[in-house]
Amino acid sequence: MSYPLPMLINHEREKLIEAVKFFAQNTRKLGKTKLFKLLYFLDFTHFKDTGRPVTGLEYFAWPMGPVPTDLFEELKRPERDWDGNCSFEFFSTAKGQMLRVEALSEFDSSHFSKRELRIMHSLADQFKNSDAEQMVEETHLENLPWHQIYEVEGRKQESIPYRMAVRRQEEGAVMSLAADRAELVATLRK
Repeated sequence: MSYPLPMLINHEREKLIEAVKFFAQNTRKLGKTKLFKLLYFLDFTHFKDTGRPVTGLEYFAWPMGPVPTDLFEELKRPERDWDGNCSFEFFSTAKGQMLRVEALSEFDSSHFSKRELRIMHSLADQFKNSDAEQMVEETHLENLPWHQIYEVEGRKQESIPYRMAVRRQEEGAVMSLAADRAELVATLRK
């Protein structure tokens, strides 16, 4: 008799699931658009500080702002690792199909560094009562990566490189910090 193999979950995937739970438990009106913007701010803010994102999602410049397209597609048919963690309920409104995100279990902070948790708490406090339209406005501000790619460069639907979170004069220092950290982690794993 064969048994299904358990799904292998990497550390970034665990962080993604836990971050979604965190935002579902600490903000109001969490739908798809608001969730995508919170994850974008989490990843790009952390990258700006450390040279690495939290969730590892890739974001694309869509008309309503940055969208992690892999997660966008997955929410239509969530993977099994969401079971018991989050629910994604689609419902109809006057504005069309909407998604409601709810946490089904308690957030586990052990997956995150103090810096990551600080960023998450700051974002939850800042955007606790914001709706999707307000979140879209925040990502469209001038000089932010989405604005540069979509509006200035006209590269609609294209990937938003994380390095755009860092000012050019700081890029070398941040990337050096990320390389040093990666080297340290590789050494510790030996």
